[in-house]
Amino acid sequence: MIKGLKFLAVISTLLMVFVLVGGALVTKTESGMGCGANWPFCYGEWSMEMFIELSHRMVSGIAGIAVLLLSVLSWIKIGHIREVKFLAFISFFFLVLQGLIGAAAVLWSQSDFVLALHFGISLISFAAVLLLTILIFEIDQKFDAESLVITPFIRKQFIFLTIYIMFVVYSGALVRHIDSSLACPSWPFCESGTVLSFDYHLGQWVQMGHRLLAGIAFIWTWILLFIINKKYPNVKVMTKGWLIQTALVTLQVILGALIIFTRLNLFIALLHALIITLYFGLLCYYLLLSYRSIKK
Repeated sequence: MIKGLKFLAVISTLLMVFVLVGGALVTKTESGMGCGANWPFCYGEWSMEMFIELSHRMVSGIAGIAVLLLSVLSWIKIGHIREVKFLAFISFFFLVLQGLIGAAAVLWSQSDFVLALHFGISLISFAAVLLLTILIFEIDQKFDAESLVITPFIRKQFIFLTIYIMFVVYSGALVRHIDSSLACPSWPFCESGTVLSFDYHLGQWVQMGHRLLAGIAFIWTWILLFIINKKYPNVKVMTKGWLIQTALVTLQVILGALIIFTRLNLFIALLHALIITLYFGLLCYYLLLSYRSIKK
């Protein structure tokens, strides 16, 4: 039964990745109304937008079933692990919530500021599924994380950075939803050559605000790398893991710049969404380690 649970966990995690990247594809190709104002069924003339939107709905539906099964079976089989029941609830609840927001966007027009929440909500569900998968495979025990004690300072950094990243993700989603990806066609500054200007219109403010927030996250992650290497020089789960985090955030910034230089290349834009998904998932793993450290 545990082998079956492991298989289901892997499938659910992969499906959630497809849901997130598929949602980004729908937004970037403006395929949200590819099925017309219909949900959950799809009507209208066959087109690429219809294919993209319908595929995203199908993958989301399959992911919903898989995550529901994973949540129920995890609750039953490994519910004795203190984090499992909470993660099982969060993973399915936020997946349903993002589905409802998507449905509302189709049936009733929604503000761009509301639609921008969609990606972040899906991200929370993905992180919960990923942590469930890690618990099922007991990956943390392979890295001797059970005996790890994280200092209060580092623990607070993980918590604050996680909350902060949600704002970064929201600002990035807002850039796409208000169609301001090229509001500043140069990088890292707008054409005016200044970071912020009172002459900016809304799209430029959102675009430059996102760049500023992403830049702070980049610097914050790098600073933590040096602090973690100094405090935990012999703990692989901390040093190697955060080195991966630093590589991910660096790649994320590079991809953000390439989106501008390539004038919204679709592959680069989707890779941009994938990398922040992986970054956030790994960051939430450090939240799990921090929670266990508090218990110890």
